[in-house]
Amino acid sequence: MTPAALAELVRNTAVEVLSAKQLDTSVLPEVVTVERPRNPEHGDYATNLAMQVAKKAGVAPRDLATWLAEALTGKDGIDSVDVAGPGFLNLRLAADAQGQIVREVITRAAEYGNGDRYAGLKVNLEFVSANPTGPIHLGGTRWAAVGDALGRVLTAQGAEVTREYYFNDAGAQIDRFVRSLIAAAKGEPAPEDGYGGAYIADIAAEVLKAEPTALEQPEEERHETFRRIGVGLMFAEIKQSLHEFGTDFDVFFHEDSLHTSGAVAEALEALKKSGHVYFADGAWWLRSTEFGDDKDRVVIKSDGAPAYIAGDVAYLLDKRNRGFELCIYMLGADHHGYIARLKAAAAALGDDPAVVEVLIGQLVNLVRDGKPVRMSKRAGTVVTLEDLVEAVGVDAARYSLIRSSVDSAVDIDLDLISKRTNENPVFYVQYAHARLSSLQRNAASLGIERGPVENADLSLLTHEREGDLIRTLGEFPRVVNSAAQLREPHRVARYLEDVASAYHKFYDACRVLQPGDDQASALTVARLQLCEATRQVIANGLGLLGVSAPEQM
Repeated sequence: MTPAALAELVRNTAVEVLSAKQLDTSVLPEVVTVERPRNPEHGDYATNLAMQVAKKAGVAPRDLATWLAEALTGKDGIDSVDVAGPGFLNLRLAADAQGQIVREVITRAAEYGNGDRYAGLKVNLEFVSANPTGPIHLGGTRWAAVGDALGRVLTAQGAEVTREYYFNDAGAQIDRFVRSLIAAAKGEPAPEDGYGGAYIADIAAEVLKAEPTALEQPEEERHETFRRIGVGLMFAEIKQSLHEFGTDFDVFFHEDSLHTSGAVAEALEALKKSGHVYFADGAWWLRSTEFGDDKDRVVIKSDGAPAYIAGDVAYLLDKRNRGFELCIYMLGADHHGYIARLKAAAAALGDDPAVVEVLIGQLVNLVRDGKPVRMSKRAGTVVTLEDLVEAVGVDAARYSLIRSSVDSAVDIDLDLISKRTNENPVFYVQYAHARLSSLQRNAASLGIERGPVENADLSLLTHEREGDLIRTLGEFPRVVNSAAQLREPHRVARYLEDVASAYHKFYDACRVLQPGDDQASALTVARLQLCEATRQVIANGLGLLGVSAPEQM
């Protein structure tokens, strides 16, 4: 019996009990919460439903808990129910009921863990969006991993996710980048406000290779040549790096198009009609303080040029016009001000501010022997995506960046994540999958057929470690649901480490393949089914993180 099925059974039983006592059933929540108790001696699952609704129903919590325990005892799949404390219910499942979790995992296979919380919701997920003036730095790399994993998790819950990269090809940073390229092409030092690093010289050389006479062109034409070719080359490199990292985008949106298409002017007119902008000191201002911002924001400056927020408003309007119902922005640690700003923009356009969500990611530091690491050859002192991948590989890089909450800064120990030991979290999880794959191959080589899961007697899985592992597998749908709801894909990584731990403890305590046993017992088959279910859950979880599930290591 899965946790979801148990929760439904408890709720249906509560309806029966309250109805029989002529009490109001509307006090019951739509979904009953059942959780694994911290102390496994208390039972397989626990619920505080009686304490949650007793007062509303007009009875004492312990009385309601006692009635529920009596009604649940004897139900299919329930072994025993105990009342604890002021009204907790501790439930133990029958062995064959626990086996249903194994059956569900194997039957649903790659679909196990998926849900419908966001079925049909059109989500625009914008992440990375680094300026095309240099390689992806470590902060952008974190978003490349986390953003892609979040997209996978939301998709697993039924959302229609569009991954979008906002290409900042307008503004002062592009001019500085172009001037840096021209200086490098001339063999001159970078401008004081320009960009350094070997990559600038590399790209400048590529521009001259494509356009040998570029330096001989008039100044304005030369600037445009280096801009057109140089920015294109830099962005092509960024795209390739992200692709090799396992992160691909559906849309690359060009900031410049907002200005050339008239979208910024259209957004300003929409704000004027809404009455949420005003003219003062020669400039147009957004009344963003009315929507929780700390100050009103200039939209059009006194010289007639659009402020940066003008592009933000136009971009949000464009997303909404494309039909997106939820717009998630994943921004760096220095962008806290954008939360109120973007929500104010949504409200000023007549939207519910909830259509905008802003996730802020904290800094990432690489350490070795407890000391910060600076190892970039191409980008000066900035550590890049390529640097990290070269040092530890794609899987270790992605997993280590995803497994911590983005709300906190993270130190990545290069020595640790390079180790092929259980101290290394990604190795620990991947090794469990490889070990499980090897077990199935060994069984096949011995002529042991696992057969259809429907034919297996899973009620034989009564060992304590088997129960622990089965109940851990049963948590996967809830974990994926929570990861999507809270926008926290690190929950999947931490859960996989729990699965690997439960599996290793099971394997140490329960022999799966009997040496020299030509005739596999029913227990052998049941345990092979449990092992296959465990392998499937690990594979599904790693897939949500964009990390490979190796069959051999």
